[in-house]
Amino acid sequence: MNTPLQVALIGHGYVGRTFHAPLIAATPGLRLALIASSGDPTALQARWPGVRVEPDYLAAVTADGIDLVVIATPNDSHHPLARAALLAGKAVVIDKPFTVTLDEAEDLVALARDRGQLLSVFHNRRWDGDFLTVQAQIAAGTLGEVREFVSRFDRFDPIPRDRWRERPGPGAGLWYDLGPHLVDQALCLFGAPDTITGDLAHLRDGSEAVDFAQVTLGYTAPMRRVVLHCTRLAALPAPRFEVHGQLGSLVSDGLDVQEDQLKLDLTPGASGWGEDPRALRWMDWRDAAPHLPYPANTRQPREARAVPRLPGHYPAYYAGIRDALNQGAPNPVTAESALLTMQVMDVAMRSAEQGRTLGFGVSRHTSSVLASS
Repeated sequence: MNTPLQVALIGHGYVGRTFHAPLIAATPGLRLALIASSGDPTALQARWPGVRVEPDYLAAVTADGIDLVVIATPNDSHHPLARAALLAGKAVVIDKPFTVTLDEAEDLVALARDRGQLLSVFHNRRWDGDFLTVQAQIAAGTLGEVREFVSRFDRFDPIPRDRWRERPGPGAGLWYDLGPHLVDQALCLFGAPDTITGDLAHLRDGSEAVDFAQVTLGYTAPMRRVVLHCTRLAALPAPRFEVHGQLGSLVSDGLDVQEDQLKLDLTPGASGWGEDPRALRWMDWRDAAPHLPYPANTRQPREARAVPRLPGHYPAYYAGIRDALNQGAPNPVTAESALLTMQVMDVAMRSAEQGRTLGFGVSRHTSSVLASS
């Protein structure tokens, strides 16, 4: 049997505790060997027997015997910790957002490429069951050409809280928290846009960081609009996805179940993992409007059809990381794809600041963003 890859998890807050630690521990071929945390080491070792606890984050990312460093710390520490780990010869996974500035992301991509080391970003929402279902339906041509895509990731948090995510500063605010999920999924479906229009705001009384974002990605060939929306004021959330194509519409309600399963300490990949009985709703436009011209159309209007939701599969991410390191398999989320997400986020923020739509282009040779002036 091959020796498991030794993994250091940097940060054991909500994200490290809820997502990364259990997913790493459940992945054959990976061993959670070290946790960097300022928390009680006795409690951590009781939760994760045999795991070394290190209070010094920098010492942890450069520790001997570690193959893979996973960074799940506050956003503004991602770049320095990842840089130190790469320079120490480690493979690196960074929780989203990649970094807090585009320059930092570009620096890490260049460093990893020059050193031939794996660098990946934990865009786990690529493996949400609802997203996998939408992706499959689009790929199958069920909707025809998609013209309008609306993706919402709403929260209900009407009173600002005293935590780093909601204080002013680099990497704070809802756009950095939920925006990476929205942008990454949109890019997976449709690629880079031609234009970006951003609207970021503080809508709650006393809010010190962005708590509302609506960003429109414009495409011209074919003509398409992708609307990305997140808020902390949604007591009654709207649909998670609305997809409107030439042949009909597909709607998904509610969030993927895997985060809640992780909160309940269910073992990732166990029986029933990622399964959600809530179906998506599909309406063929010929069913919705049979009076419209269409060859041999004799059907009557009827209710939306149910489209079963595919199971979510977060364990696929760390299995992919393992296989990339051991077998040279593809990186499940390349640093270059995460850089494109950062580029879109950056242009959206500049669009919001300037109050206008900006053009977006990626040079084939430099991967730099060319925002219109």
